[in-house]
Amino acid sequence: MAGGPAPAPAWIRALALVTCAVAAIAIAGPGADAATPPALGTATALATAPPALGTATALATAPPALGTATARATAPPALGTATARATAPPALGTATARATDPAALGVRAAALIEASTGQALYGTSANARLPIASTTKLMTALVTLHHARLGTMFAAPPYYASPAEVQIGLEPGERMSVRDLLTAMLLPSANDAAEDLAYNVGRRSVARFVSMMNARARELRLGHTHYATPIGLDTPGNYSSADDLVTLARYLLRTEPFFKAVVAKPRAVLRTGSHVRVVVNRNDLVARYSWVHGVKTGHTLQAGYVLVASGTRNGMTLIGAVLGAASEAGCDAAALTLLNYGFANYKLRTPVRAGQLFARPAVSGRPGVHARLIAASSYTSVFSRRGRITLHVNAPARLTGPLPRDAVVGSVAVRADHRVVARIPLLLAAQLPKVRPKTSLESVVVLSVTLSGLLVAAGAALGLTMFWRRWHRDNAPRDHGSLKPR
Repeated sequence: MAGGPAPAPAWIRALALVTCAVAAIAIAGPGADAATPPALGTATALATAPPALGTATALATAPPALGTATARATAPPALGTATARATAPPALGTATARATDPAALGVRAAALIEASTGQALYGTSANARLPIASTTKLMTALVTLHHARLGTMFAAPPYYASPAEVQIGLEPGERMSVRDLLTAMLLPSANDAAEDLAYNVGRRSVARFVSMMNARARELRLGHTHYATPIGLDTPGNYSSADDLVTLARYLLRTEPFFKAVVAKPRAVLRTGSHVRVVVNRNDLVARYSWVHGVKTGHTLQAGYVLVASGTRNGMTLIGAVLGAASEAGCDAAALTLLNYGFANYKLRTPVRAGQLFARPAVSGRPGVHARLIAASSYTSVFSRRGRITLHVNAPARLTGPLPRDAVVGSVAVRADHRVVARIPLLLAAQLPKVRPKTSLESVVVLSVTLSGLLVAAGAALGLTMFWRRWHRDNAPRDHGSLKPR
């Protein structure tokens, strides 16, 4: 029979289709999920440095629970500015503690700071060099505490006081402990106790002790202070400023536990010496107000009435100084007004705490995984009660490893009434490993599977072809008419 070969049966055609499909799958290899992740440093790798503040990512995440979204405060002015850093305090006892005229205090100079931060909250003539009377003894106490033990016994030198001077009546040679001498000097402001300490700590030289006082003032950078006496009597060259006084008082309260404890006492008992003595704190605010706990009074004809006062309310401690008041009552009222003003208008707040979570950026190559960005440190400051605090987070939306733990990958800006007052770095809370690419072994396996697939497909095709030819040959029709008889 003439013509081409007969069409293949249906089952042979099906086998051929299956073989081709297997070959195609082998050639295609693994799917898209096995693709190598982008290398670090590509456009998606934002791990090495946070974007500049103010970019579109600046509000990447809302900060976690900071109280309410309407936390209110304003940043106080920079510490140490010479101008008045707030309106003057009001008359004593007003509810709002607001005033308009610094002269309402009735003093020559004043300063107010917050103790934990040192932030200046108010000042008028705060750097003026003025006589400071017995607040000089703050430095006398500091030098003594650094050079003598509280239990050491000192013999009193001869001291010839004027009738107007405060003293505890020490007799020459009378022995009293440093502890009791300091207490007598700080509470009733005894001049003979101050002379005793200066003479003995100065190794029998008051002049040497005064030099030690001035050296300490320089170390503490009290730039408007100079001492000429350990007592505070009107002496040429003995002066300080309101700012320097509150700075010195802050240092003493923070570093000298004995000093802090003594100046908070309304009275004390001196048990050493020739007889027991009871002394009363001349700072009567300590006895009248439970929240007042120091610090030191002073009065001379040239200095007027001087008071450094400290008080604590609602977790915030303020230290104020008033110089040059006309009367003791006026000095007390001015100091109270200053403190009340600070408590009424300012509040100590911590809008950012160390370890606080602020952002959870996605991790490249790891679907569903998010990194944790936390604050590197706490930020505590004094803010106006009438202002508003806001936080603005600047962090990448996606990170690519590898990155070590504590890598800086963003920041949070603290704003007080739209003014940035602090920027706190954001750190990676845990190590971010690199997404592992395919290894060479995996590549060999994939290549082997691909080649095996090709060989299988080729073998199957060759076998099918040979089978088809053999089958066609065996089943082809024969021309019987051409056969010759034997």
